[in-house]
Amino acid sequence: MDIAPAYLSRPPSVPGWLNKGDNAWQMTAATLVGLQSMPGLVILYGSIVKKKWAVNSAFMALYAFAATLILWVLVCYRMAFGDKLLPFWGKGAPAMGQKYLARQANVPQSIHHYSNGTVETPMNEPLYPMSSLVYFQFTFAAITLILLAGSVLGRMNIKAWMAFVPLWLTFSYTVGAFSLWGGGFLFQWGVIDYSGGYVIHLSSGIAGFVAAYWVGPRLKSDRERFPPNNVLLMLCGAGLLWMGWSGFNGGAPYAANVDASIAVLNTNICAATSLLVWTTLDVAFFGKPSVIGAVQGMMTGLVCITPGAGVVQAWAAMVMGMLSGSIPWFTMMILHKKSTLLQKVDDTLAVFHTHAVAGLLGGALTGLLAEPTLCNLLLPVTNSRGAFYGGVGGVQFVKQLVGALFVIGWNIVSTSVILLVIRLFIPLRMPDEQLLIGDDAVHGEEAYALWGDGEKYDATRHEQVSVYGDVTPVRQANGARGFTIQL
Repeated sequence: MDIAPAYLSRPPSVPGWLNKGDNAWQMTAATLVGLQSMPGLVILYGSIVKKKWAVNSAFMALYAFAATLILWVLVCYRMAFGDKLLPFWGKGAPAMGQKYLARQANVPQSIHHYSNGTVETPMNEPLYPMSSLVYFQFTFAAITLILLAGSVLGRMNIKAWMAFVPLWLTFSYTVGAFSLWGGGFLFQWGVIDYSGGYVIHLSSGIAGFVAAYWVGPRLKSDRERFPPNNVLLMLCGAGLLWMGWSGFNGGAPYAANVDASIAVLNTNICAATSLLVWTTLDVAFFGKPSVIGAVQGMMTGLVCITPGAGVVQAWAAMVMGMLSGSIPWFTMMILHKKSTLLQKVDDTLAVFHTHAVAGLLGGALTGLLAEPTLCNLLLPVTNSRGAFYGGVGGVQFVKQLVGALFVIGWNIVSTSVILLVIRLFIPLRMPDEQLLIGDDAVHGEEAYALWGDGEKYDATRHEQVSVYGDVTPVRQANGARGFTIQL
């Protein structure tokens, strides 16, 4: 009797280097991160904006997710995690062939040497195929662009956004990813970015702020009043984001190991603490808790813990949550209103505060709180530690600041150049007549079977004939259109 291939002691699909547990966790983690974007941020963006922008905001996220995947496998994965071209960039090449995707995963530039040339830490070679690693890292690239989109919702020309996504992925994201994760100069120097506090959050926050500057503001009426169209659905998207973060930080060690477990616990501790602190501040200063504020506090906690999730202790994660629930709250609620620059730039969802400020805060706190034993479980530079643990910890804090400055500088320049080039061919901002109407003008679609929030009037869609008489469209005083029945 023949034995089914799956039950052979070593079937062809299970080479000797494959660890089924690690592979199962990595694919699960990748799926969790993917769910943060699709449907998590698609739902959150479609719900947190004004009704007339629900479809456009959700579509910007959906488009970025799909476009990123195609370009990722065509060229960008190996620009971020392949062989070195420059100290901050890898050689672009496809990641699509069977010979590449079915072999054991590795990050070729991740080998680390002592100053005398001997190997300090061997190349990172996870115990699963390249296809698992390519997909896992794709989900990080996609969510970075979707987070960036939060700064320009409600006015960016959708065609300009469609051009921006592949260009920014190629010339900005891959540089940060290679420099900090793929074996580039910041990785080799020992800058700690456990799971993307710099690569994802600081970069999306800075790039989003720069993009908001170049694209220009929303209409005055939208800036003054921009209520969410569905708070409960917004919470659903936020919940997917929070729960998906277990894959975000839990998958960063590339294995189902002790460090992954510590990172998942720290992630949830920091998020919960930050949410509670933010909510407490809202009550103390404004007299009532805000659901949107709670979501912002959750977000800043998740962002802040990300650069150090697997290298800090649980008490440190709680401290980071306290600071991430208060410092970004201060910059958003107090400093923003006093800063001419911050007031000038229309950052729709305050991505600068929730991601740039929180990401920078998390990276700096990692330089202070990274625990030596946990660092040795993961980091390529042995004896790494935060400044509070003495020794070389002070140097680590300086490294964290320098790494942040590189990410900030590169994103300011690259994002500006990309948008200025696009502007030569496509207007970055929608015309005012589209901004007045919203989704109906941009997509010919509406989020709900409701109307009167600025969309174009279409007699074939809005008028109904009563059995009692004619239906006559009329314009209400507030600009919304309606109808009366003539009996």
